[in-house]
Amino acid sequence: MSPSPRSFARWSSKNQLIKTQRPWLLFISFTFLLSILALHLASFVLRHANNLGRNCYSPLVPYTSVVPPVKSRPRMAIVSLSNQVQDAVWKNKKAYTKKMGYHFIDASWMVDKSRPPSWSKILAVKSALRDHDWVFWNDADTLVTNPEIYLENILVALIGHSDFNSTPDLILTADYNGVNAGVFFVRKSEWSERFLNTWWNQTSFVQFGSTRSGDNAALMFLIDNLPKEESQVHVRISPMQCLFNSYPWFPSKKSVYRLMLSPWTIWQGAYSDGDFMVHFAGLQNKKKWVSRIIEDMRIPRRKIFYNPN
Repeated sequence: MSPSPRSFARWSSKNQLIKTQRPWLLFISFTFLLSILALHLASFVLRHANNLGRNCYSPLVPYTSVVPPVKSRPRMAIVSLSNQVQDAVWKNKKAYTKKMGYHFIDASWMVDKSRPPSWSKILAVKSALRDHDWVFWNDADTLVTNPEIYLENILVALIGHSDFNSTPDLILTADYNGVNAGVFFVRKSEWSERFLNTWWNQTSFVQFGSTRSGDNAALMFLIDNLPKEESQVHVRISPMQCLFNSYPWFPSKKSVYRLMLSPWTIWQGAYSDGDFMVHFAGLQNKKKWVSRIIEDMRIPRRKIFYNPN
């Protein structure tokens, strides 16, 4: 039985529509596949940034340099708080501090419950500075990923010498949003004590019930409003975020947007093999991320040594 003229007309019209739309469908499919490949390529490139020529120790100290020896090492403390990834992170940091001869301080007992917990880092750092020359604060969602790097390596890379008793007093990194309060160094000095007190007193920045507690915003405000001369003497912001505060990069709406808007900033801070510390700031399922990075760390990396003798 042959099709009716009406059925044939409908079939012919539908077939013509498909032929008309086919180039657009092919273009959309090709664009989608190209986007997927671009995201995978970006993820691969950033994950292997150090192997592709990035130098986190630039420009003062070459990546493979050995720090000049000093007569006596400064008293160093790594200070942090506990959280949901405590076990894996604590083992990692305790092993590192034991190997390098630093003190590890869990300041969880110092949390001021009248504010979001992250504000208590100020109290913890102030307390640790009483008995140490330098305090290295790192949030609980951080992991030492290159345990062959001494903290002195990082300081020398930024201040250009091994006189650890001289300025600057506050060493920070900056990410896409500006200076980051999750990982930083503070030197024992009168200036540091005054600055920490001023930071703590920025009560107008305290926030509850949001993803932002306000301590980072308060720090940014203080840094931005320091007199130029004072900032030059007492504050140092690393030109490369990956020197001691790298972020894992993975495809997401936010991360892709930031990569497109500021690729150099992302390049400077993306976590790559050989970086000293990874910071899981803003990531979900941090336990999974910690396990993944610890597994990756089993692969041998390049080593950097500090000679204390």
